Amino acid sequence: MTTRCTARGDTPENPDTAPAPTDRKLSDGQHADHWVLCEADRAKGFVRPVRMSYEHVGIPGPNGKGCGTVTRMPRACAETYARQPGYYGATFCCGCGTYLPVGADGEFVWEGTTERVGT
Repeated sequence: MTTRCTARGDTPENPDTAPAPTDRKLSDGQHADHWVLCEADRAKGFVRPVRMSYEHVGIPGPNGKGCGTVTRMPRACAETYARQPGYYGATFCCGCGTYLPVGADGEFVWEGTTERVGT
């Protein structure tokens, strides 16, 4: 069984029922903390490479233009993606200042690749 922790290293009382670790947002619109797999779960190994940054390329297809901004994430978030690629449904774009979808039909690729974040 996997347990959710926060990127800041906290284990909340009810991690399975809390919608987010905090409602507080940073000045750029990003949540001040994020859910991640706890360190013990991440230590079990990765099914994908640990990648620290992704590019906003837009949705797949000719009309899916993104802003092109590269966003970096904390190591705990990157390791969570590497351990369990489908863990998140969205991620933050520093250029657009909002959360957008990830996955096969999502808006981001890992920097330097054509691989969709969350796949």
